[in-house]
Order: sequence, then C-alpha cells, then structure tokens
Amino acid sequence: MRITPLDIRNHVFPRRVSGYDREEVDGFLRMVAEDYEAALRFSSGLRDRVKELEERVRDLSANETLLKETLTTAQQLAEDLKQTAMKEAEVVVGQAELQGEKLLDAAHRRAASLAEDIREMKRLRAELSASLRATIERYLVQIEHLAAEPVAEDAALEQRIAVLGQSSPARRGRNP
Repeated sequence: MRITPLDIRNHVFPRRVSGYDREEVDGFLRMVAEDYEAALRFSSGLRDRVKELEERVRDLSANETLLKETLTTAQQLAEDLKQTAMKEAEVVVGQAELQGEKLLDAAHRRAASLAEDIREMKRLRAELSASLRATIERYLVQIEHLAAEPVAEDAALEQRIAVLGQSSPARRGRNP
C-alpha cells in the first residue's frame, strides 16, 4: 500500500502523557508531506518524460528501420539502373557497330562498283581511241592517195574536157 501526501497530513498519532511535542510533529509531518508530494510530482513528471522518450525512441527506431530499408532499396535500384544502363549501352554499341559494318560494306561495294565503272570507261576510251586512230589513218591514206600525182586516166580525162571546151563554138557565143 502506498502512502500519499494526504495520508501523511491526516495521520494522527496516539497521545501519550510524556510524548513528543505535538506541534513540532505536525509541522514535521506537513514538511514531509510537502516534500513527498513534490517528490511524487517530480517522479510522475519523470515517468511522463520516460514515456515520451520511449515513444520517441520507438518512432526513431521505426524511422531508422524505414530509412535502412529505403537506403537498401535505393542502393538496389541504383544497381539495377546501372546494370540496365550498361546493357542498353551494350545494345546501342552493338547496333552502332552493326550499322557501321553495313555502311562500311556498302561503301566497299560502291567503291568496287566505281572501280569497275572506271575500268569499263578506260576500256571504252581505249576502244574509242583505237577506232578514231584507225579512222584518221584511213582518211590520211585517202588524202595521200588523192595528193599523189594524177594517174594516166586523170590526164586523159583532163584532155577530153579541154577539147570539149574548145570545140563547142555555139556555147562560146552564148556566153559572154
């Protein structure tokens, strides 16, 4: 059973003939009751404070647990994002390499085609040059043939033309 400050104040000691001074005992009991009451209030305040602190510790522990879980989740998420980014980068690099290889292959094919076109043009140029040379040489032969001295037939034709030109008096008179 607990004693309250009111119990201390209301407690009455039995009277005896040669006992303590009643006023001194009552004053002392009042003082003890006040001190006891103050101690109880202080104790009650400390209990309330302990409850508040315990509740705060529970909240902080819950927050700490939540923060730890959040941190772990964030770290895992960051690792997942990193791995995903690495995989995506590998895919992009692979696609770029494949596209580069295709472009390079197309460029090689185009270069080969252009080289073939150049060879064909050189062949055509050589053929055209040979044909032109042959044509020029034929014309040169004909020019040389025409420039050579007149043959006997040409001289005979020239004499006939001259005779015909002289024997035609009617023609001479007509032309002034």
